[in-house]
Amino acid sequence: MVASAAIIAGITSLYFHVAAANATTVALSFLLAILGIATAWGLVEALFASVLAVISFNFFFLPPIHTLIISDPQNWIALLAFLVTAITASQLSVRAKRRAAEAVERRLEVERLYALGQAMLLSSGLHPTARETVNRIMQIFDIPAAAFYLKMENAFFRSGPDSEAISDQQLRDSAECQDPEIDTAKQAALVPVRLGGQTIGSLGFAGRVLSSAALNAVAYLVAISMERARSLEEASRLEAVRQSETLKSALLDALAHDLKTPLTSIKGALTHLLGKKHDTEEEELLTLANEETDRLNRLVVEVIEMARIEAGKLHPDRRPQAIGDIASAALQELESQLKDRNVQVEIPHDLPRAAADFEFIQQAIKQLLDNAVRYSPPGSPIKISAELKGDKIVVSVSDRGEGIDEQEQSRIFDKFFRGRGWRFQVPGTGLGLSIAKGIVEAHGGKIWVASQPGAGSVFSFSLPASREEAVE
Repeated sequence: MVASAAIIAGITSLYFHVAAANATTVALSFLLAILGIATAWGLVEALFASVLAVISFNFFFLPPIHTLIISDPQNWIALLAFLVTAITASQLSVRAKRRAAEAVERRLEVERLYALGQAMLLSSGLHPTARETVNRIMQIFDIPAAAFYLKMENAFFRSGPDSEAISDQQLRDSAECQDPEIDTAKQAALVPVRLGGQTIGSLGFAGRVLSSAALNAVAYLVAISMERARSLEEASRLEAVRQSETLKSALLDALAHDLKTPLTSIKGALTHLLGKKHDTEEEELLTLANEETDRLNRLVVEVIEMARIEAGKLHPDRRPQAIGDIASAALQELESQLKDRNVQVEIPHDLPRAAADFEFIQQAIKQLLDNAVRYSPPGSPIKISAELKGDKIVVSVSDRGEGIDEQEQSRIFDKFFRGRGWRFQVPGTGLGLSIAKGIVEAHGGKIWVASQPGAGSVFSFSLPASREEAVE
């Protein structure tokens, strides 16, 4: 206020001692000075200068001079008008200055938000992006300390010596709030980070408080960057899985084809040798070798079929086929495996034909029959049934084995999966049911299992009923 008083005193001295001027000129000079003071130092200084200018104007320039008495009533009106004008002009000047400052601050916030957005787009990976976000917010907004809570990972990222002032629990609580929490006295703020109604986490700042709009904008940018990082990680993971599956299928396919040629030669040689007379021991060894060759050959066929399914090269020639004929062909091929089993066939003679590839569906039924033989007691019955449900034909293979645990039923059709209680007791690869699933799905059908421990299992699959015409 000393400076304001000095300015008013200077103007008074100029016009009273140096350059005489009329009252209007003096009043305008005081008014200009008050506007300058309001612009430079604010409203309080301007009000003080206004009061001081009124007193000086009255004492030195309005008659009677050197008194605070005003003899002419018109001078009262002039003095009051001067005071009102000075105060109003001061308020307008201060308001204009404040708005200009707010506009500059908003422009700076927009520039900082733009810089923050650019910086976060350069990051990749969920955790690196979270760490980079905290550091960038501190640098760009000149905040002494910042912390970020990533809810999906239950992880906290901090930067700055005062970041511990924002506790983990405060960040967790803020993530569940709707609006920012700003503590001006402590120069701290907490803001939830959300995107599309999904809670990403929360941000905490200490040492400087941003506006509510800026806090919300920062939180939105952080939410977008974290969702982008998560999506990129998921896409990378899926691509890695896809490439791994493609490589695995190619290796299995190549290996299976390399094994099939020598197996064919071995099978031919064994068949030739078995056609000749041998002593008992040699006969047994040749028979064992022949059986193991058949088993190895079935394994190679399964691997080839699985590779074809995974490569998307399974293209069934769907034509009207009688399920009874397909089941009979499957039973005939597995005659040696089923010789000690009572196989019941319950397929109605008037059952509509299915739109199916004969060879492929025969393979699927063989896989289910082979599974029933492996996982049910020797001599126990097996049943094959079929029925029409809506526009689908449902084929089922039932056994009286020990059943499948409920937790394992959802994985029973996965590649290489075998139940915990059987993986070391029953030989196999865990590919049979997966192959059956691939074949059925290639026909536009579904496959499932119903089982209870101790009560056996029923494997079923559906096929579209034929309209008595070839399906291209």
